[in-house]
Amino acid sequence: MGHKHADSLSLPDRKLQAPIYLQLYRRYKDAISAGRLKPGDRVPAIRSLASELNLSRGTVEAAYQMLIGEGYLEARGPAGTVVSPRLTQASGLALPPEEAAVPCRARERYRDTSTRPFQLGLPALDVFPTKLWRRLMTRRLRDIATTALGYPDPAGYRPLRERITSYLGISRGIQCSPEQVFITAGYQGALDLICHCLMRSGDQVWFEDPGYYYARRQLVGNGARLVPIPVDEQGLNVDLGLQHAPNAGFAVITPSHQSPLGVALALPRRLELLQWANQVGSWIIEDDYDSEYRYEGHPLPALKSLDQQGRVLYTGTFSKVLFPGLRLGYLVVPASEVERFQDACHTFSGGCFTLAQATISDFMNEGHFARHLKKMRSLYAQRRAYMAQALRDAFGERLHIRLQAGGMHLLAELVDGDDIELAAKAQADGLAVHALSHWCLETQCRPSLLLGFTNVTSEDEAKHLAERLRAALIH
Repeated sequence: MGHKHADSLSLPDRKLQAPIYLQLYRRYKDAISAGRLKPGDRVPAIRSLASELNLSRGTVEAAYQMLIGEGYLEARGPAGTVVSPRLTQASGLALPPEEAAVPCRARERYRDTSTRPFQLGLPALDVFPTKLWRRLMTRRLRDIATTALGYPDPAGYRPLRERITSYLGISRGIQCSPEQVFITAGYQGALDLICHCLMRSGDQVWFEDPGYYYARRQLVGNGARLVPIPVDEQGLNVDLGLQHAPNAGFAVITPSHQSPLGVALALPRRLELLQWANQVGSWIIEDDYDSEYRYEGHPLPALKSLDQQGRVLYTGTFSKVLFPGLRLGYLVVPASEVERFQDACHTFSGGCFTLAQATISDFMNEGHFARHLKKMRSLYAQRRAYMAQALRDAFGERLHIRLQAGGMHLLAELVDGDDIELAAKAQADGLAVHALSHWCLETQCRPSLLLGFTNVTSEDEAKHLAERLRAALIH
């Protein structure tokens, strides 16, 4: 079965206000509805179509994800992607309602759940205080009340919400009440709750470009129309956001440590962003995913700490500071929205496991959390130095390491070569390396590799991994 090439589609127009990925999505949707592409027809691979149209692969991938999520296309792994055979011809091609309702985020088969060298977002599991954690959890199990065995509070365990309120006030400058804090199933759960409460299908969303890969997929799956906004050395370019989508309903940002470039959003831009949200009535979703890990100076205040009008929805996670198996995060909403989010929790959320929440609450209340963070900051600074030096020694001038003030990964710029091809080679050798190009929608980033360093336990291991990466890339 041959490909149906992009020749039959009108090419995306960079002069139009609509994002390129959305134009491409509409072209395919129109071609399918008009019968130019028929059920079972194979469409080009992401890489070949991106090359043919001179687009980034992230742009094509975002369009394909929307088409797959709505049932127009069907991914078949190594066999390629085809127009869904389940489409029917009836006054144009239509999709059965139950198929159209399947969201993109339901297919998280690409998420890497293994533990491999260079894995992103994985805290140092070798030094987590497992014995202490086991003791705290055992104590809770022994003393647990019968009521705690029932259904959990959908908004979260009250003592943990109180601990988070105190922690954020001291460490992030956020003044809030426990009622404003909602415990969620990680960042994904926080995004889902926000979408249920505030987002409508088709809403425009400013999205950092490059930006967090899984948030992009989840937002598209919830019907958002992403507006890619470039990121430079001062963070999200607010002026370009105002040019491209001045009336967007949302902006999703990582201001303390931009994911994945690692830059911080400059104060003037923070104020411009807040001014825009206040004037338009838009919402800012602040993902503060690893702000605890800063190796130069003090942690930056959260954007939420500057929010006087209640336009910022603040999210944090325990996955990066404790361990990802907890699947626990938290969301802080403006006081004016508490009732709306409480209602949504009771409708859409089953709540999170009370025992895990109670154990974290004790971990924080007894001072273990603060001590653990202090220890990790010192350890990660050392491990980052080991890995950066080992990569410099192994690659010389062929790889440039950009050290930012904080974070849990290294950004390694390639002097030459295709980062997607090289990342695929490394992954085939068991190394969890990411290509920066996969995190881009429309921005043409310098080819780079993203490398986690938190589980590199020694200088010798860093040297071994650097040589292993070098061997994989030149193979």
